[in-house]
Amino acid sequence: MNRSPEGRSTSEARTRLLSTATRIFYGEGIHSVGIDRITAEAQVTRATLYRHFTGKEELVLAYLGQADRGIRAQVATAQASGHSPVDKVRAVARSITEGIRSPGFRGCAFLNAVAEYPDPGHLVHKAVLTHRQWFLETITELLAPIGDAPADAAARHLVMLRDGAMAAGCLFDPELISETFLQAVEGILQTRTASSSRRSADS
Repeated sequence: MNRSPEGRSTSEARTRLLSTATRIFYGEGIHSVGIDRITAEAQVTRATLYRHFTGKEELVLAYLGQADRGIRAQVATAQASGHSPVDKVRAVARSITEGIRSPGFRGCAFLNAVAEYPDPGHLVHKAVLTHRQWFLETITELLAPIGDAPADAAARHLVMLRDGAMAAGCLFDPELISETFLQAVEGILQTRTASSSRRSADS
């Protein structure tokens, strides 16, 4: 296995770099942090960093890619824990509140990142939009079997509620924010099931 100048495997050095960048980017922001800070805290040289990443932008993309994979796994696990379509949506909603209630919660990594990269043509901005499109499509698919109406509007509603909860969760009482979010999701589910029941009664 290749070894870095620090005497450790290069894969370990990359892991430490990404772990350090993730902690600092999420906790303090992206633009406020320089390469020197990251290499110092990861205990690697600049040369080692550039063997794994072409620069800070690629490191940011790796950070978001890791966050994306984590959220996809979280949603998949939540889906698998639910038996009915309604249970699956509730499980995903609860998984969101688990994040809000977790120590060190600083909001949505993707919303935070896109605020620092407003240019739609920037790779970081595009990575955020790709993640959010996946999340919207996933929520749409989860809501589709609940009720007869198209799920697009309800999915957009739930995603907006999630965005608001993620933003408020690091500013106010996370327990109160989580409870409010879960109640709002219940409202969406009740509206869709009630609509389906009315149509069944009219037919």
